[in-house]
Amino acid sequence: MESKDNISEKIEFSDFLKVDVRAGTIVKVEDYPEARKPAYKLEIDFGPLGSKRSSAQITQHYSKEDLLGKQIIAVVNFPPKQIGKFISEVLTLGLPDEHGNVVLTEPTRKVPNGSKLF
Repeated sequence: MESKDNISEKIEFSDFLKVDVRAGTIVKVEDYPEARKPAYKLEIDFGPLGSKRSSAQITQHYSKEDLLGKQIIAVVNFPPKQIGKFISEVLTLGLPDEHGNVVLTEPTRKVPNGSKLF
């Protein structure tokens, strides 16, 4: 397991290839007041993969208006996860800032929705 001071255990490249990381554009954002920590419900367009839903604890840095139309990166091949009454279909990726709040991972230039990380 990863700690703040150590790198995660080594994996084979074939393990990395099992993780399907894609670009998508946020097309709908709703508040998620039932969540334990402040969060949004996102609908993300992954082009040929269709739209997928995700719950994301990103309210500290992003308003709903900031998120609409934003292209993000997500893992699309985890099984759906029940988060309260909401089913999250993808894991929206981000990194913690100095206070532990999520900063979204996003392409530096627009790419086609559904583009796969390699």
